[in-house]
Amino acid sequence: MGTLAAAMIVVAGCGGSDPDPAVTTEPVTDGSTTTTAPTTSAQTNTATTAAATPSTPVYLPPFIDHVAWTQTEQGPSLQVFPTESGRNTQGTSDLDASWAEVVALDPTADTPGMRDQYACHWRFARIVDPDKTSWNLEPWRPVVTESEMISTRCNPGGAEESIP
Repeated sequence: MGTLAAAMIVVAGCGGSDPDPAVTTEPVTDGSTTTTAPTTSAQTNTATTAAATPSTPVYLPPFIDHVAWTQTEQGPSLQVFPTESGRNTQGTSDLDASWAEVVALDPTADTPGMRDQYACHWRFARIVDPDKTSWNLEPWRPVVTESEMISTRCNPGGAEESIP
């Protein structure tokens, strides 16, 4: 006999014939069998409250506040300014949604090299440097493999630009 079943017998045998009106029975599954365990209304209310209150913040779009072109010594650079949600979201599909926001703000950004730089910033730069003011994308940078993009810290073809 399992521990849960033994505990149920003890609980059922205690307290005489008047059951506590705040105690109900709920099915409990341990993977192979289903038994009934007592729960109180306080436990039920706590479980309902805990389920209704998320334990981690939810970050929703918009992920991008604005974009702005600037000129550096190396050439043009698109500065992408993320929102708090863009800096903190952990959603797996949020990369595509956030890139769509960048392209909606400036359709000229929609090139493979710029998209790859953005993806690198999204996946790594915001973790390494979460307070960086903007993520800077340059159309003059070469299209490279993902491993080269990472090894160059999202800046293939030259050092990170200096924004005046």
